[in-house]
Amino acid sequence: MCTVSRTSSPIAILLPPSEGKAEGGDAPKWRASTGEFGKALGKYRSQIVTALEELGGGDTKLLGVGGKHLARAQEINTSIAGAPTMAAHQRYTGVVWDHMSPSTMSAKVHTRATESIIVLSGLLGLVGFDDQIPDYKLKMGASFAPIGKLSTWWREPLSKALNARLAGHHVIDLLPNEHRAAWTPTPDTYASLSSVTFIEKSGKIAGHDAKAAKGLLARHLLESTGSPHAALENWEHQRFTLTY
Repeated sequence: MCTVSRTSSPIAILLPPSEGKAEGGDAPKWRASTGEFGKALGKYRSQIVTALEELGGGDTKLLGVGGKHLARAQEINTSIAGAPTMAAHQRYTGVVWDHMSPSTMSAKVHTRATESIIVLSGLLGLVGFDDQIPDYKLKMGASFAPIGKLSTWWREPLSKALNARLAGHHVIDLLPNEHRAAWTPTPDTYASLSSVTFIEKSGKIAGHDAKAAKGLLARHLLESTGSPHAALENWEHQRFTLTY
């Protein structure tokens, strides 16, 4: 979907978090009210943190891991309040983020990323690129008492906060369906909305294999000097094309 655009408007890029995360942190201890969206979403974050603590951090069914990985996930999920933090762009280490390569960004591109990138998170709701966040393990598609399915539980407060932030922006949606389910867009309030899908050369919609390409596209958008739609049009990849 791409609405009529106003080319002078700023860009916003919506990304998922990553399953892979760097451990530890040396920034200030985490509080639910911290970060760009802490004021709007802090009370909801606190409810999830409390529920996770009461569940002992979650079981194999909830977290999707076992053995030492489960023990590690339970440990961090029961220690979120007051946990050490690091910037989101350092915390997230999965394929998308690795190929976007925040550590190699110029100061100018890093500033644009800080202004543009918004992450939809099962634990935190919304996260800014430079927000200081704790280590955690929780998918947006997870479901547990008394919260229920996180994408449904988050939808109203997350959409309210996100849509206010996106007003007047060119919105580039690079979210998987799991995260799109937590957000009800209001495209009439944006400069434009482009919901990007990666297409294999065969014509099939790409799956997990497109994660690396998604990171490369995000970096391309951040480095482009023209309009977001021109950047989407001129992006090239040996394996994938885009619909938006």
